[in-house]
Amino acid sequence: MPTSVHLPKTLLEAVDRKAKALRISRNQLVVRALERELGDGSDWSPGFFDRLSERDRGTASAVEELVREVRKARRSKPALRL
Repeated sequence: MPTSVHLPKTLLEAVDRKAKALRISRNQLVVRALERELGDGSDWSPGFFDRLSERDRGTASAVEELVREVRKARRSKPALRL
């Protein structure tokens, strides 16, 4: 199905370079990227961290530390609200 998506010029140029390097079309690259992003196992299940933190104080503390460290280590995207 035809769809129109507006991308910043620099992103579109990067997409074209990557597609050319892989010897596939821009469309194929975008479809692959979206399939990978939307594929199974790409997200935490709803309430995952809440259930972990309800176990005991030690687990709750470890979960909070894990979330802090993951947020600090993110570089390419802003931290998600978990």
